[in-house]
Amino acid sequence: MFVSFFDVIYLTSLFFILLSGSQERTMTVGDLSSSTISSPELHVLAVDDSFVDRKVIERLLRISACKVTTVESGTRALQYLGLDGDDAPSALKDLKVNLIVTDYSMPGLTGYELLKKIKESSAFREIPVVIMSSENIQPRIDQCMTEGAEDFLLKPVKLADVKRLTELIIRNVEPEEEDKSKHSYPNRILQNNTDSSSSHDDVSSLDDDTPSSKRMKTRIHGS
Repeated sequence: MFVSFFDVIYLTSLFFILLSGSQERTMTVGDLSSSTISSPELHVLAVDDSFVDRKVIERLLRISACKVTTVESGTRALQYLGLDGDDAPSALKDLKVNLIVTDYSMPGLTGYELLKKIKESSAFREIPVVIMSSENIQPRIDQCMTEGAEDFLLKPVKLADVKRLTELIIRNVEPEEEDKSKHSYPNRILQNNTDSSSSHDDVSSLDDDTPSSKRMKTRIHGS
């Protein structure tokens, strides 16, 4: 695989980001261990045409105790999810993905177009989709959030960004796992729990202005 000179320079600079992430992991290893014991393993699909960026996001997700599948294009992501128009293999019937993280600017199918196709799918529309971009363009961010994106992250993505997202997803996954043990509902990865059983702690823990926090508050209180 060809790696450009720019990618080499970029990879060198991101080495320090990953190094700081590893140090943070060492400092909080007790918290991570207890989290992985009591929480289900999250499966994340990461989509990026940049080899370097794929490796960075994969590393950060693995530091956060996630299972990661990486693909290099939006088209490959649709194939993996069985949304490419062909009959999905039987092996994909039990495919579980808890989070999809995709770059915005990709050749062929863009991250925005991938987001729309996922949200149009009855099987995967409840899965949170996070968009990444190196460009801070507000109309683009608003467009993605309106279409149903969970969050919009600016590159380079930091470990703190990944940990915040995984914590949000875990809080949605755990209540559903408990619910499944009591009822025979159809299989779903995530659910929007907007009834009165939502705890006040979930809201108070989201007192920031990130796009994902605003969406979570809307889900809890109702729109």
